[in-house]
Amino acid sequence: MNDQTELPSIQALVRTEPVQQRSTARIALLLDAAAALIDENGIDGLTTSDVATRSGSSVGVVYRYFPNIQSLLRALAARNMELFTDAIFTALNDESDKWQSVLDAGVDAYVHLFRTLPGFRALRFGDIINERFLDPDFSNNGVLARSFAGILGEKYNVVPDEELVFNLEVVVEIEDAMLKRAFLIEKNGDERFIQKARDVARDYLRDNTQLPANA
Repeated sequence: MNDQTELPSIQALVRTEPVQQRSTARIALLLDAAAALIDENGIDGLTTSDVATRSGSSVGVVYRYFPNIQSLLRALAARNMELFTDAIFTALNDESDKWQSVLDAGVDAYVHLFRTLPGFRALRFGDIINERFLDPDFSNNGVLARSFAGILGEKYNVVPDEELVFNLEVVVEIEDAMLKRAFLIEKNGDERFIQKARDVARDYLRDNTQLPANA
């Protein structure tokens, strides 16, 4: 069974799909401006006019790509997801033969984005706004679980059946809760909760799935 969910692309979420490098750069500039403003003022304080001013654009340029703030936030959440999954694949370029590497890479990527990426702490993947922000048919963590299933299938020749997808979603829910707690009080994250997120996820999959020890 291949129960993966295609991740939303930024291009699919903008009003005018960019066909030129200049348009792509303009969208990146608008998203960068929005992320910086979210860090300063929070999601509720984000306005189209502020994004235009911060990016050196006109309000009309913002509306050309994003008809409202909600669509801009969706595109920013999609970019966050792209950065997250890209970081995992980059980490797995090291020829590790252990499925645990996927879990570690996921935690590392999440922690890095929380610490360094403007706007990520407030928006993450849009779950702050709506638990189905990325896909109306799945929770955000369900989308992540299916992404992990796809990574396991591609790199370790594992066929992700319904049970594995379910158990991966359980793991994502556990890690999500623990990593949120890690950054709730300490800006750079409480390392105890970060490490426990790794340990609990590994133990759960080891005890509840048939993943081979050398996969």
